[in-house]
This record gives sequence, structure tokens and C-alpha cells, in this order.
Amino acid sequence: MATLTAEQGRELLRFARAVLAKKLGREMATPTLEDTRYTAQRGVFVTLKKDGQLRGCIGNIEPVRTVAEGVEVNTVNAAFNDSRFQPLLATEFERVAISISILSPAVPLDYEDAENLLGKLRIGVDGVILRYGNNQATFLPQVWEQLEEAETFMEHLSTKAGLAKDGWRNEGVEVYTYQVENFAEGNG
Repeated sequence: MATLTAEQGRELLRFARAVLAKKLGREMATPTLEDTRYTAQRGVFVTLKKDGQLRGCIGNIEPVRTVAEGVEVNTVNAAFNDSRFQPLLATEFERVAISISILSPAVPLDYEDAENLLGKLRIGVDGVILRYGNNQATFLPQVWEQLEEAETFMEHLSTKAGLAKDGWRNEGVEVYTYQVENFAEGNG
């Protein structure tokens, strides 16, 4: 799996910014994404922050689109379709910072019990998917910045998945990990 360079990351951020500008009725040149790394199918998340606070985050864990398509679709969805927030307003455009996470394939994490699971999580490195029955949620590795202890991280992830706070300890819970290539604008 080819990784993206820092310059390609900046190009993706310019592309996302142009997509957002166009949706808000602003004029901005849209970069052409021609490198083959942009046509690879990967999971992609786009996060928007306004004044340092989450303003929208939408993505796909599974590689259902190319990197370029994922950035375009998820930029629009993070801005206008994240059910936790009102749609982005044109007046917010300058105050919103965009970050893009390109995901590695998720792999099952083998563990024996809850304590063993906590010991296997790599704080600040692993994104985590929790599945239990029909319930599922994920946290990108960046969430470790707010939830620095593995147990607290898993409790919040359980709640996000619609489970009890200690739902991650249930028998039959599936845990997957992945890593990201993250590119972020400086403002926000």
C-alpha cells in the first residue's frame, strides 16, 4: 500500500477546501488529482474543526471509494450531513480547519480478556473499531489526544456504539485496529 507524501497531503487538503468552497458558492481553483495514489481504494475520513472544536467528521472505514472520491464525498458529508451539527454556513468557511485521514486496512485484534485488550492497544497509534452484534463504532487515532487512557477510550467507544459504558468487556465483542495517514490544515 503506497503512502502519500506530505505534498500530496497538502494537495488533498487544497482539493477538500475547494470542494467545500464550491458547495458554499465561493470561487476557488480545484486541484486535479492525477497521481495513482489518489485512485487507490482506501478508507477515508474528513474532520472539520472550528476554533479547535469538532464541527463535523464523516468517513468510511472500508475502502469503498478511491482516495480522491472519499475526500470529496466525506468533505461534503462532514460539512452538511453530520447529524450532530447544523449544516456548515458560508460565514464559517474561513474559521474551519480540515483534516483528512487515509486509513490502512483494519485487522482483527486478538486478545484474551479485557485487561489483555487494553495492553494491546497502541495509544496514539491505533484507530479502533468495536463491533458487537449490530452495534459498531470507531475512533480515529487522533481521539487518543482527548482520551489518553485505554480504558476511558474503550468506554467512550462503547457508548458511541450504543452500548453500555462497559460494553467493550462483553463476551463476543470484536475489536479491529488500523492506522492512518493524517493531513491537517494549520488553522481552526
